[in-house]
Amino acid sequence: MEDGLKDFIRQDRRDFVNVPLDIEEFNDVPMIQFRSWLETAINNGVREPYAMCLSTLDREGYPSSRIVFLRELSDEGLIFYTNYSSRKGKELSAHPKAAMNFHWEAQDRQVHLKGEVEKVSKGISDAYFASRPRESQIGAWASHQSDEMVNRAELMDRVAQYEKEFEGKNVPRPAHWGGFILRAMEWEFWQGSPSRLHDRILYKREEGDWKRIRLNP
Repeated sequence: MEDGLKDFIRQDRRDFVNVPLDIEEFNDVPMIQFRSWLETAINNGVREPYAMCLSTLDREGYPSSRIVFLRELSDEGLIFYTNYSSRKGKELSAHPKAAMNFHWEAQDRQVHLKGEVEKVSKGISDAYFASRPRESQIGAWASHQSDEMVNRAELMDRVAQYEKEFEGKNVPRPAHWGGFILRAMEWEFWQGSPSRLHDRILYKREEGDWKRIRLNP
């Protein structure tokens, strides 16, 4: 190991200062608790509070992760959008289960959840697509997401092609682009605590109801 890296690891000794969490103060419904933590993150200036690490499984069974953005919340689950022909789109179609992790560093908090995933209705995808900036709409048509390309000029040529095709018109949603919803079967709320004695509150489904459990750090 290089000396510089050793110094970096040795000096990274920041401790956490949060007051321990009281499990009894957590809402019975994890989605309501998540909304509360998300609102706190937004109100306290957390950068990119909607960013999350989305993990899927590839065809060989390896985890496949990337940062995407939460776009909608409903009582049923969490919604994000992508190209259905992209790597993550194909992986979710083949194995419709996923995990999400939100990391709000400024508050020393994380939320991890996992569950089953399915496409949202065409109407929901249409409505969200219509709200996107026109440049992003064009990009959804132009990008053959995750496919190999010769160079960037190839992509920009397709952008110019679709700008011309849709000039003076509303850009329709391409059939290969839309939303997924994750319906969580398990949630974990994590908060850093002094001496690495972190708080971890787990929600698990049992016979249709949510059960709260405190986990060891």
